[in-house]
Amino acid sequence: MVEKREISEKAQIVLKTLVERYIADGQPVGSKTLAAQPRVTVSSATVRNIMADLEDKGYVTSPHTSAGRVPTAMGYRFFVDSLLEMAPLGTQDLQQMRRQLDPDWSAHQLVQSTSGILSDVTQMAGLVTIPRREQVTLRHVEFLSLSEKRVLVILVLADHEVQNRIIYTDAAYTEIQLKEASNYINQSFAGRSLRHIREQLITAMKSDQENLNGLMKATLEVAEKAFEQDEADGYVLAGQENLVEISPDMARDDIRNLFQAFSLKGDILHLLDRCLAGEGVQLFIGEESGYELLDDCSVVISPYRVDGQLVGVLGVIGPTRMAYSRVIPVVDATAKLLSAALGSSLPRH
Repeated sequence: MVEKREISEKAQIVLKTLVERYIADGQPVGSKTLAAQPRVTVSSATVRNIMADLEDKGYVTSPHTSAGRVPTAMGYRFFVDSLLEMAPLGTQDLQQMRRQLDPDWSAHQLVQSTSGILSDVTQMAGLVTIPRREQVTLRHVEFLSLSEKRVLVILVLADHEVQNRIIYTDAAYTEIQLKEASNYINQSFAGRSLRHIREQLITAMKSDQENLNGLMKATLEVAEKAFEQDEADGYVLAGQENLVEISPDMARDDIRNLFQAFSLKGDILHLLDRCLAGEGVQLFIGEESGYELLDDCSVVISPYRVDGQLVGVLGVIGPTRMAYSRVIPVVDATAKLLSAALGSSLPRH
């Protein structure tokens, strides 16, 4: 956090006014414009001197040959940490968002809707990580043979979600073997997390390989593959096309590269995972993210929970010139609403 004492109170007022004007208009802000603002009580000559000092200290910069200045990432950081006045969401906004998160929906439906809410409300790219696997519990499973080594897995989860997957087995199993395998898992593991089931079965497979009978061998193989998680589906993204509209300062190649990062998911997921250990809303401005593709962006993220346990994170990605006073409360409120909806949707242990 940048300390307030680094710049004077008058300089703080000038910087705050400049950032707010630039966020609102998207144009470099000149000293005459600033001097005309009600809260700025010094002359335009004094404003020019203050602006020059702010530029020397790295808080603002002069783009091209413009006489005006724009905030740097350092200037935005000081603004957010020390000068920002939040705009709390109104009751009507909260109620509308809550209506779009039905506790009777599955976790996947809630995540999909949440990413859409974040995108619609902020007009930026909204993203939500899939709830961690240990929070997804099994209600019922069925294995149906499609061909010699292809099996249809029907997973009925305790959060109202039904997943159908096709797996490829090393051996061919009969309908009777698959029925016995599903009966065994349903009787032994119903109500347990998918991660727990898979870990238990893999442990059994490794520790007692020689003494496994035909039923257990079939059960272990189909279950291990059935309960795998596709890491590529680590988060749900909505509204990335908004970045084209709201980021005129970003070069077309930069936007194309950012879209590529979204499709590859790895770096974005790594950034999101870093926030799982944090509390409340976290903000990465420009280079703070550590990823070159996000140098012209800000990422506003908050973890969400179920019964007090961290299960994922959500947030928005947009230009550094974003309305932080509104975006931060939106992300904070959305995390609380999703936590509440999932708390009703997922089973309690």
